[in-house]
Amino acid sequence: MTILLFGVTKDIVGSPTLSVPTTSVTGKKIPKTVKELKRFLGEAYPELNKLSSLAVAVNNAYADDEQKINSYDEIALIPPVSGG
Repeated sequence: MTILLFGVTKDIVGSPTLSVPTTSVTGKKIPKTVKELKRFLGEAYPELNKLSSLAVAVNNAYADDEQKINSYDEIALIPPVSGG
């Protein structure tokens, strides 16, 4: 699955997109929910765990932790936003 990254998440990962495998070749559990995806990404990129908040959008709609995700979904990480 491909994840779109914005703001500081793009800086942490070092790319505007990130590919997450949809089948396990290493024995690691493949994320099936938003919560599992956040855990998976936090293990791969520990700096993401330091963000004050991290929203996930699935198919252009904000998703809660229990939202199921599939390999064909459009997923985006939305970092905290500040402004004035």
